[in-house]
Amino acid sequence: MERTFREQLFFLLLCLSVLSGDCRYIENNDVSKDELYALFKSDLRREIPDLLMYRRPLRCLDMVAMEGQFTFTAETPQLSCAAFFMAEPSEVISVEYDSVDIDCSGGDFITVFDGWVMRGEKFPSSQDHPLPLYERYVDYCDSGSARKSVRSSQNVAMVFFRVHSAGSSFTLTVRKHTNPFPCNVISQSPEGRYTMVIPQQHRNCSFSIIYPVAIDVSEFSLGRRNNFPKRSLPGCAESGDYVQLLGGSGIDTSKLLPITDLCISFTGPTHLKIGCDNTVVRMVSSGRFVSRVSFSYRLLDSQELQTIKLNNVEDFCFNN
Repeated sequence: MERTFREQLFFLLLCLSVLSGDCRYIENNDVSKDELYALFKSDLRREIPDLLMYRRPLRCLDMVAMEGQFTFTAETPQLSCAAFFMAEPSEVISVEYDSVDIDCSGGDFITVFDGWVMRGEKFPSSQDHPLPLYERYVDYCDSGSARKSVRSSQNVAMVFFRVHSAGSSFTLTVRKHTNPFPCNVISQSPEGRYTMVIPQQHRNCSFSIIYPVAIDVSEFSLGRRNNFPKRSLPGCAESGDYVQLLGGSGIDTSKLLPITDLCISFTGPTHLKIGCDNTVVRMVSSGRFVSRVSFSYRLLDSQELQTIKLNNVEDFCFNN
């Protein structure tokens, strides 16, 4: 049965309550499956009038896809909570502290993380993010009023928080901002088209699709290199500029398995069916060229997944 993006995200988030990971992980929450799905569905569909900010309570385990103001108020101690924020691929997210009433000296905290953390893995990986890992965590209790707003480097961010006393509360305002050169992206949809561009910068960028998909790479260009097609086994690192197709079950690209590398500019298509929980198009750039890759993707149906599983040729995720 095909799963929608919302259903899969909600499933992943619920899994956080029973999976081990960072010390600030979700361990217990009172969010039901129906409640979380309804909240996320409402966030995606609601439109914000120009002069009216969207407001709603924030839950211990939450998914937020809208701009607006979100208030958490503890009815009981909540020792391990997280809210996941998502924007469009061409946007970044800012999280502002509007009001905070927690006991930092008593062990409470609110920490914004630049990216997502799931099952101990981070997106973007440390190899692909422009900041060192310690700078990606911004703790309110450490920074206080000196830093009332935190902006992400990509279209996802999250907030970990812990409060020990009933009545403790805080309010966050979440805003989205245009990103002229998107780099690391988690797709909101199981199908679509995307063009990733790195404008002569030495950096790595990835586009993550949390689905088993059929993917078509229609174009890959590196400056003025000759346009000869090349699809090879992994091993393009020597060229300094290349595109990787990766697959696996986690979100850290450095821990995913390589499917194929593209080293030389071409006009496609290159077609693959990848039956993994996460499919990633990752571009590595030396900064010497304007690197560009265009691709389209769609969700594999149940019959295609079954065929891949039986053939055991095009896909390795079912064995891992």
